Amino acid sequence: MQTSSASPAAALPSVREERLSLPGVDHALALRWSLPPPGVAPTALVLHLHAGAFVAGSPREGERVAGVLAAEGALVASLGYPLAPRRPFPQALEAVHAALLWLQRQRKRLHADGLPLLLAGEEAGGNLAAAAALAAHDRGAPPLHGQILLSPMLDVCTGTASLRDAQAHAVQCPWSDGWRQYLASASDVLHPYAAPGRALRLAGLPPALLVSAADDPLRDETHAYAARLREAGVAVSQALLDGTTGWPASYRDPAPAPWAQALQAHVRTFLQACRRACEPPGAAGHRLPRPAAAQG
Repeated sequence: MQTSSASPAAALPSVREERLSLPGVDHALALRWSLPPPGVAPTALVLHLHAGAFVAGSPREGERVAGVLAAEGALVASLGYPLAPRRPFPQALEAVHAALLWLQRQRKRLHADGLPLLLAGEEAGGNLAAAAALAAHDRGAPPLHGQILLSPMLDVCTGTASLRDAQAHAVQCPWSDGWRQYLASASDVLHPYAAPGRALRLAGLPPALLVSAADDPLRDETHAYAARLREAGVAVSQALLDGTTGWPASYRDPAPAPWAQALQAHVRTFLQACRRACEPPGAAGHRLPRPAAAQG
């Protein structure tokens, strides 16, 4: 396993890239750290997953969202997960879960013992974040305090009204193509870790922030998953951004993001809530809930 021996929070520049070797993964993965600016106290430890319809993208291309998280105090580890079609489901999911376990073990080195551990992802990364939250809950580790899902790619059918409207004049749907390359066999469609939008057992998952936008083709499946999580008793915060965001394509755009400020406000509120839930019992005058994956 190749990692730096120094503490990212204490000794590294605001952004640093390295390679990470994980058990069960046949190649070293890119890992990109985005750290809070000077003077901003750490609020969370976050594994972040970029967009790219399962077949493209990189941690560097996910820097816009990682930067929003870091600006609000998150120690962000952006993972270059395995891409389809060369490495189809479940390879990316298993790599993400292995990276979560690794990040949990790095808490002391990162000076992050008291911080909540979260997943965050946009588009295909949102799918993997939701799936890894399911896997962590089912497998009992690691304990998670939250999941941030931005335009999560959850509906294999790609038949929602918002997506049909967006693709009305398009020759090709990138999300349909991505699903076809990600799922190596027809039976994968039924697996909850492949398509979390179809998962039947959602109770006990960590609190979730789901964000979409008025012009987002993945808006309807974001809303549908938020509703299903609520029905299962999961604490859900939901936001719909106004104006033109260009989501999900603009997640990977290196140009300044006009949506960043609006997104940052929702991230701030959610991270603060997760941080409070991580405080020792009695710190706020009452016993706070344990991480969802640690609950019986």
